[in-house]
Amino acid sequence: MNKIRISAVSYTNTKPFLYGLQHTDIINKIDLSLDIPAECAQKLIDDRVDIGLIPVAAALSLPEWHIVSDYCIGAVGAVNSVFIFSNCEIHEVKKIQLDPQSRSSNNLAKVLMKNYWKISPEQITDAADYSNSQDPYTAFVQIGDRTFGKKDKYAYVYDLAEEWQKFTGLPFTFAAWIANKPIPQEFVDELNKSLQFGLDHREELFKELPMREDFDIRDYLMHKIDFPLTDAKKQALYLFLDYIKAL
Repeated sequence: MNKIRISAVSYTNTKPFLYGLQHTDIINKIDLSLDIPAECAQKLIDDRVDIGLIPVAAALSLPEWHIVSDYCIGAVGAVNSVFIFSNCEIHEVKKIQLDPQSRSSNNLAKVLMKNYWKISPEQITDAADYSNSQDPYTAFVQIGDRTFGKKDKYAYVYDLAEEWQKFTGLPFTFAAWIANKPIPQEFVDELNKSLQFGLDHREELFKELPMREDFDIRDYLMHKIDFPLTDAKKQALYLFLDYIKAL
């Protein structure tokens, strides 16, 4: 049988899943690559992989897509790694610099700006140094490991998962295991078992991960990232896609 090609996000939030894939027999049945979120999505769109742990907004670019796991990268309330950083209060922002590594989080910021905060700052997609705003009225979106230890460096910090929950009352799904073609149920069952193995062995994972003084990685992977793809997270996923379509 040909190996199933899988692309997964390379951030810390995916480490429990990667641990499960790499420490169970499924590793012999897959061709695994690690990518930034935007590239992970593009590989699935280009059919260079069969399954991707992709930002959910990218599903809109797929002619066919299937959720193939009971797990995701999600949050119930604050996620502590997806932010708008700003030097002013959100309603005073005149420009917002978007994260070149993310589709879903940029779209989440756009959805919240339009529907929750009801603001329309100029959106900048190609800022030379997008994550270093000195201008008092320019904010920026940033996600993932690059945000670790950064919350105290800006006057105003908006956790986008927390703001989404304030807006909708729902948790949020940042990334899901999505296939661009039907996947045999036998493989899906094995994938779920491998992912659960990783979640069950986070304590072993912590012994391998470099820890930081400015960010609590243990709390992040035990409490901030919420991995089960619950019915509420599925509801949030489809609601988010509807909001994106209406942008």
